[in-house]
Amino acid sequence: MKTPHIPLDAPYSDSQRAWLSGFFAGMHTHMIQSAGTANQADARIINILYGSQTGNAELIAHDAANVAKTHGLKPLIKSMDEIEIDQLASMEYLLIVTSTYGEGEMPDNAQMLWQAVSSDSAPALNNMKFSVLALGDTSYDLFCKAGIDWDRRLAELGATRIYDRTDCDVDFEEPASNWISAVIPHMAEGAASPTVIVDVEAAHAEKPQYNRKNPFPARMLVNRLLTAESSSKETRHYEISIIGSGLSYEAGDALCVAPTNCPKLVADILTALGCKGDEDEPVNGESIALHEALRTQFEIKLPSKEFIEEIASRSGDQELNGILESGDKDKLADYLWGRDILDLLLQFPQVEFSAAEFISLLKPLQHRAYSISSSGKMHPDTVHLTVASVRYESYDRQHKGVCSTFLADLVDDETEVRVFFTPNKIFRVPDDNSLPMIMVGPGTGIAPFRAFLQEREYRNAPGKNWLFFGDRNSATDFIYREELEAMQQKGLLTRLDLAFSRDQKEKVYVQDRMRENGAELFAWLEQGGYFFVCGDAYHMAKDVDKALHDVIAEHGKMSEQQAIDYVNQLKKDKRYVRDVY
Repeated sequence: MKTPHIPLDAPYSDSQRAWLSGFFAGMHTHMIQSAGTANQADARIINILYGSQTGNAELIAHDAANVAKTHGLKPLIKSMDEIEIDQLASMEYLLIVTSTYGEGEMPDNAQMLWQAVSSDSAPALNNMKFSVLALGDTSYDLFCKAGIDWDRRLAELGATRIYDRTDCDVDFEEPASNWISAVIPHMAEGAASPTVIVDVEAAHAEKPQYNRKNPFPARMLVNRLLTAESSSKETRHYEISIIGSGLSYEAGDALCVAPTNCPKLVADILTALGCKGDEDEPVNGESIALHEALRTQFEIKLPSKEFIEEIASRSGDQELNGILESGDKDKLADYLWGRDILDLLLQFPQVEFSAAEFISLLKPLQHRAYSISSSGKMHPDTVHLTVASVRYESYDRQHKGVCSTFLADLVDDETEVRVFFTPNKIFRVPDDNSLPMIMVGPGTGIAPFRAFLQEREYRNAPGKNWLFFGDRNSATDFIYREELEAMQQKGLLTRLDLAFSRDQKEKVYVQDRMRENGAELFAWLEQGGYFFVCGDAYHMAKDVDKALHDVIAEHGKMSEQQAIDYVNQLKKDKRYVRDVY
């Protein structure tokens, strides 16, 4: 079983948004004009464009804008899907902040502009001065590729790189802040500046108490199995108390959970290393016992590139070295399928590591993000999660997901669950309560849509709601069945279309149900409906996207290109939004 893919600006690999909002709050300023200085209307304009899958790049863009104001600049922030190519061509000063999504792909909101700027007909950008901040994860081969591509293409079109691109790994706080601190003075060079006074009280007032660097120590209230005991899957419902945190959230946001590693896995790794676990090792300037460091500080499941390369080098294994030397990413992925760090240690027992050598090859243990399955208005004191527990057997061992089984197995009434929120401003219930919502969320992808429906109920919204849901078997995997049926009975859930793939000989998926009901689906879109998708990025989301284009082409009587244009307009209008991983 593969490790679930995580979008690269999502908290598994790129969700430091809460920390950033606190970090740059200290730079909050009020622009005060003094006699003889330039009017703010005449200040130099810098454009800040962000490409973001779940919102981190957007937050950094706003923080960069706050710093820009302290230098007398006038920042204009836009999502990349709000900009046309001719507008880009007219920009003189440009900052780009973008994550990389999937295997080197542009985020959803950057795809259309990227297509335009990478085409042969793209205009020259000789008057532009720019810099790029790229967010990524070194666990992926195409690290920061979206940012690298933007940096290269703008230069190819004649733009001047005013400051070198900065590539950020999952812990991007320091490089991001360094980039902002360095690039803004370059942008301001030679520009007339208004006098700026820093409002210290306002800065402290805005800084959140709980964030990535200081998660809230919450308590688990409910841990309930949603799937049947006989199911091939294990999906659980959690309710976590946030009373006393001062935190709030919106439907569509994510909750970030900072897990600890499985004690048995720690013990097995110590045995494989030949260590006792009480060896003191320096970690972040502190001396920590090795067993505690492995339990709380480091990623000990997914092998880093450095660890794989060191195993190959020290073992001399021809197969692994041959794969690495070939650079064949597919072969390496096949080789690593189902393997974790312990598997590699057991596979090559002749390879020895000291405690210090071993932890130097590990990445920091990252928090995990889960789409929230409750409305913050309906449940202000608790946050609900819908999580599939990752458990599988491979290489004669039982393997477990880090955070999913931390929640399922290790958290009890006395255990702190360290959490913080990641806002997702794009993935939201429509402000207009009368507009229809179409939601596609198989499996745990139902989570945000349970929250959306609660939000609609709280608002007493008259808009129609349509949910496409499915899983393997209806008898064992129809999670939240009673709730959904109750929502149908009271008219909150207008339509519920189900796709249980293994209930019949021919597999049926949510995209099949979309096609079967294509005429009505298109009619809802024509009524101003919003189309939301949550779940697996690699298969489901791509299949749903293809079905959406096909439905629009068929029932809108459009050509393929017209259907593409229609979908692109939905994206620009923020009416086609995805929360995929």
